[in-house]
Amino acid sequence: MPITLSQRVRAHRDNLRKAGLRPIQIWVPDTRAPGFAKECARQSQAIRDSAGEQEDMDFIERITENEWK
Repeated sequence: MPITLSQRVRAHRDNLRKAGLRPIQIWVPDTRAPGFAKECARQSQAIRDSAGEQEDMDFIERITENEWK
């Protein structure tokens, strides 16, 4: 009898667990939702207009340079 897809998935997940990994589930905004782009623009504008914008951007650039090399 051939191995089913669910059996292959189960075996794969079991192997990942044996390797010390565990599954997690995260929820993220739906980029297809109405208003998503408008909300992104609103938040970007709010950051750009904030008093600490330059300090925040400097921090992001500093940690990005260190973490992604």
